[in-house]
Amino acid sequence: MLRAIRAAAPAFRAVVGARAASTRAGGLRGGRGQFARRLAAWGGGTTALATAAYYFAGEEINAFDTAEPAAELRLVAGAQHRGYPVAEMQQTAGRERLVVLGSGWGAVAVLKALDADAYDVVVVSPANYFLFTPLLPSATVGTVEFRSVMESIRRIVKRVRGAYIEAAAVDIDLEAKRVLVEHAGAGRVWVPYDRLVVGVGAQSITHGAAGLEHCHQLKTILDARAIRQHIMANFERVMLPTTTIDEKRRLLTFVVCGGGPTGCEFAAELHDLLAEDLQRFFPQSVRDMVQVVIIQSRDHILNMMDSVISEFAERQFERSGITVVTNARVESISETALRYTTRAPDGAVCTHEIPQGFVLWSTGISLTPFTRLLCDRLPAAQHNRHAITVDENLRVKGVSDGSVYALGDCATVEYPQLLARVGELFDAAHAEGAQAITRDELAEFVRIGAAKYPAAASHLQTLVRDFDHFDVDANGTIDRSEFGAMLRYVDSKHTALPALAQVAAQEGIYLGRALNTLAAGTGPALPFSYHHRGTLAYLGRAAAADFGDGHAYKGSNLAAKYLWRSTYWSQQVSLRTRFLLMTDWVKEMVFGRDISRF
Repeated sequence: MLRAIRAAAPAFRAVVGARAASTRAGGLRGGRGQFARRLAAWGGGTTALATAAYYFAGEEINAFDTAEPAAELRLVAGAQHRGYPVAEMQQTAGRERLVVLGSGWGAVAVLKALDADAYDVVVVSPANYFLFTPLLPSATVGTVEFRSVMESIRRIVKRVRGAYIEAAAVDIDLEAKRVLVEHAGAGRVWVPYDRLVVGVGAQSITHGAAGLEHCHQLKTILDARAIRQHIMANFERVMLPTTTIDEKRRLLTFVVCGGGPTGCEFAAELHDLLAEDLQRFFPQSVRDMVQVVIIQSRDHILNMMDSVISEFAERQFERSGITVVTNARVESISETALRYTTRAPDGAVCTHEIPQGFVLWSTGISLTPFTRLLCDRLPAAQHNRHAITVDENLRVKGVSDGSVYALGDCATVEYPQLLARVGELFDAAHAEGAQAITRDELAEFVRIGAAKYPAAASHLQTLVRDFDHFDVDANGTIDRSEFGAMLRYVDSKHTALPALAQVAAQEGIYLGRALNTLAAGTGPALPFSYHHRGTLAYLGRAAAADFGDGHAYKGSNLAAKYLWRSTYWSQQVSLRTRFLLMTDWVKEMVFGRDISRF
């Protein structure tokens, strides 16, 4: 990797230098200087592309194979179940049937980790592509093109010789082990399974706000396309001589509801479009009317990240002219206005109304209709209102034979509560006949516990370091009540995993390997353990990263911007999308974004 970076470094400097020179020119491009800058950038970009393509070519070599794809699913002759036909693929002797619902991060990670000959695989999803969601905000403004963030699910599933059905799951029979799928206009059919993986994602939560039909969401490629069309439609309508000044101000007021990574990155990308491209094609009188507003219900944006990053983001947005309204609750949205409330220091609720020409709804998540139905079928075990509860092996709680798994945004891991086993664990930790745990015995307990409960490993290890803190009576040992306080501390650190792509990807890799272990019969899989690798946020010519434990990075220069881009580039699922992304970024450097409306 270092060899490739060194080889591409001159090209990278050429590209960045050309773009910087263009920026300093203030948008006045022309003549031989313009040609030289573009030639240098294009040549540098081409060299970088060739170097990267040479380095990564081996990774996707199987994408060019000539093997036959899996046979299509066929109806089982005469088979009916609850009024609908049954379909299945030809089953291989000795293999279980694995059905995967969804084509997102979790589902694709399972398919990439799965052994090719372990299962007969069927993937069911209404979208026949994998979507690289972190770059969706970039696609809404033309920084990257739609095809560059998509990969065909058939290309991915072919690696495991699986079949794909473009349909959505609408019902499930847990006893008969069948899932009912539907393709709009083509009817419904039951698909049998031996093991089922649910990775259907989640939908946005409404928080009781009225008028969400006037909002955009940003979850699919169709959402990104609709947003791109809406933005340019507003600017073109503003240029009509019949549009009044008040209407122009309304059309150019862009509101983002939600100060999480998606909302902030969309606001940043929109600002880049305005500052770097639209300023060259629309008069100053129009640009002065543009207003971008972020409405956040908490006291800071990016509140899931370190406070240093939240404050940095707010300062960055303030310099960019983006208005951030915190501690606000959206009440309703109409076709032309948005109403929200804030609470004054004295507790009084104040109502505000602003005109809007565009609203993005980017708040929390909740269960989809199918995941809600699955939870309703397991009332004794499923109580979470926002996700399916799974155990440490990602098995859905309440399914007796453990044949149904869930991962990604639609699932939440329920960790074991150690405090409930305080007596058992305390007796196992101290020596026979003793009534307290010594420092060495605690260290041994932590070593064993970290292996048995990997999700709690980091919190258990702090117990040895903080031995004196928990040793309240300072007698050099830990009695039962002090040990209970330790376990209470560890339990308190178990929080729900964030709804991030890296969480779903890690769960998918874990589950794929666990399924391989089951197919091979080599023993039970270890519990799932999430390792946080940092959270990124693009802030408009700036970027920030939170690596946890107080470690954060922030920068407002080209280095930060390209660090953010290179990280996402390295996480692509194929050489094809890497190549397309690099091409898009080079085009954006040289020619700017495409502002056509189509």
